[in-house]
Amino acid sequence: MTVLNGAPPEAGETNRAADAPGSTNRASAGPLAGVSRGRVIAAAAVLAAAVLAAVLLLPPLIAGGALLVLALLVLFRRFVFAWTTALVLLVAVIMFVPARRYAIPIPLPFQLEPYRLVLGIVIVALVVALLTKPDFRWRPIAFGVPIAIMLVTVLVSFLVNGMALANSGLVETAIGGITQLLVMLSVFFAFRQLLRSERDVMLLITVLTWAGVIVSFFALIERVARTNVFLMLGSFLPLTLLREGGDVSRAGAARAFGSAQHPIALAVALCLLIPLAIYLAKYAVWPRNEINRRLVYAGAIIMLFGGVLAAISRTAVVVLGVMFLITLLLHPRVAAVLFAIAFPVVLLAAVVLPKAFDKMVLSFLDVDSLVASQYQSAGMGGAGRLADLEPAMREVAKQPFFGSGFGSRIVIGDEANSFILDNQFLGTLMETGALGVLGLAVFLLVPPILLLRFAFGQAAKRRHAALAFTVAVAIAGYIAAIFFYDAFGFFQTFFILCMLLAVGAWLLTEAPRRAAAVAPAEGEADAASASAAPASVAPAEATA
Repeated sequence: MTVLNGAPPEAGETNRAADAPGSTNRASAGPLAGVSRGRVIAAAAVLAAAVLAAVLLLPPLIAGGALLVLALLVLFRRFVFAWTTALVLLVAVIMFVPARRYAIPIPLPFQLEPYRLVLGIVIVALVVALLTKPDFRWRPIAFGVPIAIMLVTVLVSFLVNGMALANSGLVETAIGGITQLLVMLSVFFAFRQLLRSERDVMLLITVLTWAGVIVSFFALIERVARTNVFLMLGSFLPLTLLREGGDVSRAGAARAFGSAQHPIALAVALCLLIPLAIYLAKYAVWPRNEINRRLVYAGAIIMLFGGVLAAISRTAVVVLGVMFLITLLLHPRVAAVLFAIAFPVVLLAAVVLPKAFDKMVLSFLDVDSLVASQYQSAGMGGAGRLADLEPAMREVAKQPFFGSGFGSRIVIGDEANSFILDNQFLGTLMETGALGVLGLAVFLLVPPILLLRFAFGQAAKRRHAALAFTVAVAIAGYIAAIFFYDAFGFFQTFFILCMLLAVGAWLLTEAPRRAAAVAPAEGEADAASASAAPASVAPAEATA
């Protein structure tokens, strides 16, 4: 197992080294063989200092618990200090600990949120490994150019508006916004470096999907019992609750938050995981039996859909519709299968949760009421999206090319200077102008285009082509959602996007390609399959 301090040598290499002339068999030399005396002394000193500090500074019960945790860490260090453990822990914190709700109770100039702490530890471990371990190499990120273009547009907007920001006292706010964006993007870089094999990729998408299933389950409980279990984490974890949960309803129907910052963000996050669950129904490692695997992931998909219904978000309907439309255009056979499976599930949802189904789906049929609801309270917080267009475009007309500066808009709190848009595209246009919109478009559009080209290429293996198509469809759903909520302000969905991009980067740079020369039997099999169906639908058959 690859651990944080580097990968162990392969078994064959270990045996050869042990059998080499003049070598010592470490297995027979004891558990400390190969460990220098200085390291043993240093470890003993650190352990003694930790024990002494615990005894002198902590109450007896807490000291005993701390020493027990330390002992368990030492005993299970190969499992705890592993890259796979870091990957799972980071996913768990992102999915289960609501952002902007909790902080680590450590006196700092800023609120140390759990995801920042875990992300910081992972990044430090990665940097140390890259600097000290020759066999731990930097993994190519594939999407460096789109990310760099977006960051350059943000920086240009900040520099052009520097004087105006200083006069308005918004320089620190703008710098804080840029810093937060860099922190958010670092999630992509961290996951990309953690994905060092196909096994890691499958682990990531599996853990992410089932974490979404758990969130959906508790979102349904919240919808019924009006109790959010994710706001109770401070009862058994060393966390400080920064703010209580919100209470949002739509036409009298209560909406679930789950572990997200808002019901819309919850619905979008769960929608992005549905394509992954569909992929895993075909290619997951467990259950090994194909029928059982499909049944298990069918249940996972139904639960994810239930979580979406608990959030009662019309944005989710748009996201699902866009993802299905792309599948219909590029893989009509897969779309037909999905429609045949989804139709009875939708009918079941209409029967089980009629109120939520009516507010989410049937409201689209009443076009007049739908449009009217988007023209309420122009220029105010919580206004309709269409009502915000006119006042927003008036602001854009003043600074059309570079905007007012990234992070200059404050929409909540006593220092609020703008209004909530519920439209990331429009917010970017206001803050960074047309140049910023161009950077955002490059950042979001280039990855799915590259992944679709990979998915339909002849060199990609079938399961990798299917995964590339799955990730591209999920990213397309995120792109559709940014027109209906402030996407960059809701961290959980952005972090899921970063995980999807990390998987896509692995596919484009490290996924094995089909061999140029194949064995005769394999060549005949490929020729037979090619005559039965066009090559372009191979990924579709894989995911059907």
